[in-house]
Amino acid sequence: MQDLNSPTQATPLRVSQKTVCQMLDLTAEGLRKLILKDPDFPKKIKVGTTRQSPAYFDYAELVQWHNNQKQANAVQSA
Repeated sequence: MQDLNSPTQATPLRVSQKTVCQMLDLTAEGLRKLILKDPDFPKKIKVGTTRQSPAYFDYAELVQWHNNQKQANAVQSA
């Protein structure tokens, strides 16, 4: 049986750009601007070599980025 907590065997959960927009309540243009503005935002994972190839984001990286944003906002508010 596979150990799902093992980083060497766990398959990353990838989410589409559309799903990321829904999660963050952003338009596609809003997400594009966020990616350009925030160097800490998770990088796209491109599947394929053409411009039309789909791009995904790693869910765990998105959650980590979001948690970091919440911590930074809490510190600024205090």
